[in-house]
Amino acid sequence: MKDIIIIGGGPIGLNCAIEAQKKSLDYLVLEKGALVNSIYNYPLQMTFFSTAERLEIGDIPFPCTSPKPGRKEALEYYRRVTQHFGIAIKLYEEVACIEQAEHGLFKITTNKATYNCKQVIIATGFYDIPSLLQVPGEELSKVHHYYKEPHPYAFQKVIVVGASNSSVDAALETWRKGAEVTMVVRGGQIGERVKYWARPDIENRIAEGSIKALFNSSIQEIRLEEVDILHSEGLLTLKNDYVLALTGYQPDFSFLKAI
Repeated sequence: MKDIIIIGGGPIGLNCAIEAQKKSLDYLVLEKGALVNSIYNYPLQMTFFSTAERLEIGDIPFPCTSPKPGRKEALEYYRRVTQHFGIAIKLYEEVACIEQAEHGLFKITTNKATYNCKQVIIATGFYDIPSLLQVPGEELSKVHHYYKEPHPYAFQKVIVVGASNSSVDAALETWRKGAEVTMVVRGGQIGERVKYWARPDIENRIAEGSIKALFNSSIQEIRLEEVDILHSEGLLTLKNDYVLALTGYQPDFSFLKAI
């Protein structure tokens, strides 16, 4: 019988575990993927918007030689924190069901075991389920909702959907590796929250015509070699090899509703 089971082994789940440990509570963290799985799935060369001290947990300093830490440094930091505290965590164990048991207790069933506990903390984040475009052809293998690195898109015709940090990073990185990049943006400008060091870069590339940007536009249909885009001048069809639909992510609402 555990005092607390924490679902999710990201920074928030780890921080909850540290606090439970400080209070001498019997806890366990269950994570369906790797440690800090969302950060692991970020683009390989991603730089955080936050400074290192804002990513710290458990009063453990986050040493960083650059103004902003990157994905690799963050993975190393959270591994070290997990080791330092000896956090009780089971990786690659996915929670399938949470049920109310007798006397106000909870029964948690995973793909590997069953646990009983007094309290449950859910820290599952919102990076696992992409917000879909809901257009014909989105299921094609050329459509990616996650971006890892630019090399696979070298010398290809790439459409990047969105104008957030992830979209801007993907557009700039793939263009620098030789891709022909077109951004399809629902609004009238690059997102207001784009990192301050990336904004002038993307705006200058658009202004000089290196990267084409279609504002107030949306994808209507994706085919093997073409994409239909609706914009202010009507329907436009572009030759295309890949679509990076980086339109955001959402929590697992079906899991939350089920419990």
